[in-house]
Amino acid sequence: MMKRFKFNATSKTLLGAGLLSLVLAGCGSDGKDGQDGAPGEPGLATININNASTLKADFTDASVTDGQVTVNFSLTNANGVAVVGLTKDQDLRFGIAQLTHVVEPATDIRAEFDHGYQWQSYLNVTVAPTDVPANVDNLNPSTQVQASLEVAKNCDDCLKDNGDGTYTYTYQTNIANITEPLVVAYDAEDTQRATLELKLTSAVVNAHFDWQPASGMSQGIQTRDVVSIDSCYTCHQPDSLKAHGGRRLALENCVTCHTATSGDPESGNSIDFTYMIHAIHRGAERHSYDDEGAQVAAPYKIVGYKGSLADYGKVEFPRAPAADCAVCHVQGNSAPADAALFTAEKSNTACIACHSEKPSARHISANCMACHNTDSPYNGTGSASKRHGDVLKAYSLAEQMHVAVSDIGLDDTGKFTFKVQVQNADGSAVTQPYVNQSSRMVVGWDIDKDFPSNSEASYSNRRIRLSEGSYDDASNTYTLTMDNMQVPADATGKTFEIWSSLQACFNNGGYGVTDIALTDCSTDGSRSVYIQQEPYRFVWGDNSPATTAEVAVRRNIIDAAKCQGCHGQEIYHYDNGVNCQTCHTPDKTLKTDSTYPGGKIPTSFAFKAHEREGHYLKYAGVGSGTVLKTDCQTCHTSDGITLGRAPERVWRYGDTTNNGAEIWVSSDTGACLSCHQKYLSDAGKSHIETNGGILNGTDADDVKQRAAENCATCHTPAQLMKIHGN
Repeated sequence: MMKRFKFNATSKTLLGAGLLSLVLAGCGSDGKDGQDGAPGEPGLATININNASTLKADFTDASVTDGQVTVNFSLTNANGVAVVGLTKDQDLRFGIAQLTHVVEPATDIRAEFDHGYQWQSYLNVTVAPTDVPANVDNLNPSTQVQASLEVAKNCDDCLKDNGDGTYTYTYQTNIANITEPLVVAYDAEDTQRATLELKLTSAVVNAHFDWQPASGMSQGIQTRDVVSIDSCYTCHQPDSLKAHGGRRLALENCVTCHTATSGDPESGNSIDFTYMIHAIHRGAERHSYDDEGAQVAAPYKIVGYKGSLADYGKVEFPRAPAADCAVCHVQGNSAPADAALFTAEKSNTACIACHSEKPSARHISANCMACHNTDSPYNGTGSASKRHGDVLKAYSLAEQMHVAVSDIGLDDTGKFTFKVQVQNADGSAVTQPYVNQSSRMVVGWDIDKDFPSNSEASYSNRRIRLSEGSYDDASNTYTLTMDNMQVPADATGKTFEIWSSLQACFNNGGYGVTDIALTDCSTDGSRSVYIQQEPYRFVWGDNSPATTAEVAVRRNIIDAAKCQGCHGQEIYHYDNGVNCQTCHTPDKTLKTDSTYPGGKIPTSFAFKAHEREGHYLKYAGVGSGTVLKTDCQTCHTSDGITLGRAPERVWRYGDTTNNGAEIWVSSDTGACLSCHQKYLSDAGKSHIETNGGILNGTDADDVKQRAAENCATCHTPAQLMKIHGN
């Protein structure tokens, strides 16, 4: 009898697999896998514009056909990922301008004048004054022409999304025949510039593209790139230069709207870029003359959105001398293509922007270039470049000079004494008549800490005029003895410095002046210029310098190059580098100031650098945010905000709630108060005091005995940078 077998489901599966293997083996298979197929095209990495937190826009090409302008551009994020989904309904705008050679024709009173190449926008509108502020002087409302932009949302089919992060835009305006409100004659030989601005909630981007339609070239063509925005960032921070609601960032875009034909209707003032920038930065120093020849203020004013007044008469241009054009007009390696154009003297615009339409009581014409030109200047005037150079040459000559310090020691009465000789670039001595005898030398010690305390040796007792010393005609050397200063009893081993604030005298430039040179200080009209000199530092030994000892180094706090990058040769007084802290010590006496709560303010260097108006423009009425208080690295080094490094330091403050009564404050607490005192809440005070800070010291010793700050435990440099928004 044949046996029958029953298979469950699992058995059937295993049996099927075995049979299949036998079948394959019978076909001669070697048991290896088949070959991979050909690779397919990689998928495009994209991000939707609504999810993009960063943006970069780049034009790729542009064309003009019968006056119709078409541009192609791409959008990516900071990582190079294509950004898709841009639509016409986003805040997207385009500009178009031509770089035109402008020649002003001759008139009955003036010869033909070549202004060189100027941007002319094709998109112009006539704007009548509205919202003119009341009770504001020097406003002359009048209808003006302003350059404009095309808004993409005004055209249903001008913007094309190619689906891969690239886009095409066809301009709504035909540029072939622009006659209203200004005539702009399209020329295919001229450089054209297309601009783009796109503002999202999360990001803003600007872009531009220059090309010559006749050749199709975008490189090696006529440009007018005079200044780089990187020069602006020497003083300004990027966030402070986001204009028009934060949507306009790039100078290349600015200049195609702020053209020579553009004006502000509410003030009647030009908003030409060259004029506007020079007039703004001239600030409080801009003036004119009335019919009687008296000097009158002529601040630049414009009126913005909804009648908001921008009065740039409050600007204090930090760069001194102001004639130092190189602070913005940087030349040399990596400079813009037309960096030297400002020396070509093709326009009166910059002149009258700084000096006003009537720069002196004797001038009756704003045609500056008629006299101040390189080719044929009026007798005695010199070109603009020379006249500005006259101002600067004294500084360049003073930079080459040197102050030699020698014979440091104590005299028979125990007073600190030393010799000084002023030298030319070649090391030869400069004689007494050419050195300002009222200028001073300053002595200090403990430079690795915070210099001598005010109670130990006030700065007024640590400085001495040349006129207070004796002068030797044979060696042209001054001997200076510090009669009002006591050398500290524990001086041995301390690092001292002797710092120069000496000045040399020079003649002024001006009418008929051929050259600038050292001049007898008694000469009428001579000017004094500081000799730039590093402090002479040494370690005090046995009643004289210990010549082999290594000087101590002050902790790394500020980057002096950043300060002087903005301020130039002069900062305020004693202008020889950034050595302000040698006099403005933490415990320096208070100053009466009715504008500050309590009426008394500190005069320490940290307070002046952090709090005073010159570094507080965001809230000083100008609103420029030139120096944003939250960006610590505007002035500080990368490790310059480390707390806990000077526990022995004590600050002197005025009590803002008690008529400026003097209070003494602990080290880290005082640094914070230099910005935050006016805004310190009760909770903030409690936090400081709970963590060992002193806000109510009766004197320096009281603070030193009670202070036990542990701020650095939580407030690391990284944490401080973060909470300040860096």
